[in-house]
Amino acid sequence: MTGRVVVTGLGTVTSIGVGWPEFWANLLAGKSGIGRIESFDPSKYPCHNGGEVKGFDAAAYMRRLRPDSVGRASQFAVAAAWLAVDDAGLDMAALEPHRVGVAVGTTSGEPNLIEKFNDSFVAGRMDDVGAEFLGQYPCHVIAGHVAEELRLGGVNITIPCACAAGNYAVSHAFDALRAGRADVMLAGGSDAFSRITYTGFSRLGAVAPEKVQPFDKNRKGMIPGEGAAMLVLEPMERAMKRGATIYAEVASYGISCDAHHMTAAHPEGDGAARAMTMALREAGLGPGDVSYISAHGTGTPTNERLETIAVKRVFGDGSNAVPISSVKSMLGHTMGAASAIESAVCSLAVYKDRIPPTINFQEPDPECDLDCVPNFSREARVIVAMNNAYAFGGNNSTVLLKKFAA
Repeated sequence: MTGRVVVTGLGTVTSIGVGWPEFWANLLAGKSGIGRIESFDPSKYPCHNGGEVKGFDAAAYMRRLRPDSVGRASQFAVAAAWLAVDDAGLDMAALEPHRVGVAVGTTSGEPNLIEKFNDSFVAGRMDDVGAEFLGQYPCHVIAGHVAEELRLGGVNITIPCACAAGNYAVSHAFDALRAGRADVMLAGGSDAFSRITYTGFSRLGAVAPEKVQPFDKNRKGMIPGEGAAMLVLEPMERAMKRGATIYAEVASYGISCDAHHMTAAHPEGDGAARAMTMALREAGLGPGDVSYISAHGTGTPTNERLETIAVKRVFGDGSNAVPISSVKSMLGHTMGAASAIESAVCSLAVYKDRIPPTINFQEPDPECDLDCVPNFSREARVIVAMNNAYAFGGNNSTVLLKKFAA
């Protein structure tokens, strides 16, 4: 496979902004999108906060599908796709539909629809469940709904590998373009807030009571969130020919599996380190070339300690010199959308030469002694941004995005 792949469009749906300009401004300002849960009554749970996208009007973004015909994750994905396409300045009528593909990562698919089914079952109202349910709830329909809405007939895949899924989708799209299987790819991730997800993490004792504090000594856990991001990826030659804005170049990716435990990361950061090393090797870069690391940074006591171990394995003596921050401190953990949103963040970091902060940082942790860009964004020359994401099942992924130079 040959050829360079660039990012020419960005679409984001998050708890701190819909559309990348609003999202980016609030991200740099350190605005938190975490508050008391409104989509269901959290009073019976020990913690009550979440990173919900409040006031989202799907009808404002959906041009063909009826909003009530698809689930919330699909609504987010479609909105992010249109935002990305419009941002890229793509003339959809001029594209060959079978040469434009979609790759979407997700953790839970459409859990809200499963919840509605369960409510109907418990209440003995199964007649409320229509035949359309079968075409709405499976996780694979998210990419299908994006394709149906935008009339795209190319590569179509939903990748449900938990919290690394967004990076996996970007990586799959990168390969499809370099292999000549598509002219343009929409790649990203989407997940909706749900009782199912919240209950699962609550039962694990992983949810923080008020806020997410990545890398802080007193961090108490993660907080579930929701959202979506889609990136328009296309070959460099095509983007330059049509005079597109190029935010970043996708340099490479690395993926690995710990094969250690279904929910616990490798105690020595083995898989995470291998993913980073693979990405650097494939790009012909070394650790010293990295300007910024977007951390997985969930805020759990274990994650940051093991993430620090993995970074030190790869970066050695230079590990304290590279800034690393977690936008989950503002968004919560958006599951399969997380690393897609963070790929958009990395694209903007190299395009704008700004690094977003890790907010809620109060007390340094000797076990996490990295430069976590505490509380305030930073101006810096960002040549290469490394986006790391780790997931249940031992899935590890790293995507490298670099400043574009023709």
